[in-house]
Amino acid sequence: MNQSAIIVGSGIVGLAVARALSVKGFLVTVVERHGRATGASVRNFGMVWPIGQPGGKLYERAIASREVWKEISTDGAFPIDNCGSLHLAYHEDEWGVLQELAQEFRKEGRPVELKMPDDILDKFHGVNSDKLKGGLFSETESIVDPRVAIGHMPAYLSEKYGVQFIWNRLITRVEPNKIWSGENWMQADLIFICSGSELEALYPEAYSQLSLTKCKLQMMRFTSREPGFRIGTSLCGGLSLIHYDSFKVAPSLNTLKERYQQEMPQYLKAGIHVMVSQNGSGELTVGDSHEYGHTFSPFDDAGINQLIVDYLGTFAFKDNWILSQSWHGIYPKMPQGQTEVFLNPEPGVFILNGLGGAGMTLSFGLAQEIVYSL
Repeated sequence: MNQSAIIVGSGIVGLAVARALSVKGFLVTVVERHGRATGASVRNFGMVWPIGQPGGKLYERAIASREVWKEISTDGAFPIDNCGSLHLAYHEDEWGVLQELAQEFRKEGRPVELKMPDDILDKFHGVNSDKLKGGLFSETESIVDPRVAIGHMPAYLSEKYGVQFIWNRLITRVEPNKIWSGENWMQADLIFICSGSELEALYPEAYSQLSLTKCKLQMMRFTSREPGFRIGTSLCGGLSLIHYDSFKVAPSLNTLKERYQQEMPQYLKAGIHVMVSQNGSGELTVGDSHEYGHTFSPFDDAGINQLIVDYLGTFAFKDNWILSQSWHGIYPKMPQGQTEVFLNPEPGVFILNGLGGAGMTLSFGLAQEIVYSL
């Protein structure tokens, strides 16, 4: 008889664990307090982003995740755009960092290519040509529309693996091999708690021992007035170079950061770096900012959004883009150097959380590593 598992939470981490457990032969039930996933898993770029992960375990985990996304898309659950990514340089120091990264990434075996302005403008669309020095193109990045992907995944997992989903059910208590919903106990051989930013609700004592914070980010979505407009990749400005750990291999990165600190202190204070992804419907997702703490204002800062839009204009032609939505997301994050929360507070009970904004990139690979090792 197959073993059973219950997962609390239907965000990307919970869905990834549900898939991994199902592949291993478990009978899986996912319990979600809302009628659908509404947290950070549907409030992001939809970028599957190996280039942002440092070489070694995390990069390999990101590549493994990308392969799962491709598999699910091939099965027809939702589309994926394997469009790669393009980091753009408009200053000599940014171009120098990109050249250093190209050299270091090639040593790691990453498929990257330096591109000159004419090549960029010929192949991609919407790129600002003024003072463009060049760019670094990477083949490994993909885009899924997070709202579509997370929305369709439950039906896919149900159909392919028999995963059962229980919606609008709040879990208030967990013990070994069972959970309490306020109405009755549900039992299983394994319990996984993947509750996103609502992480304090269950096992608060365990979480209180962690040096964990949360991050609020602001994002926007645009549509283009130009029919059929497609960028052809994901675009990133220079500020993104100081955001991802993988870029720390560039020897001159600190010098670049010092210039940003002198010339754009308001951007660094708000944790802003600017990227653009485009979904299958042509909508353009732009962001983002990073505010750290435990309690945040429910109201978004228009000044932060304006800074994002202003910087967007330095590397992308946005005059034909119409703002359609703005929002914020909140996700938990471990201190520097720690990539996730994985706890085993009681026999048969596991907590998986705190992927630090990289859930779309890392969850499938991480879930496989954890589940296959049990």
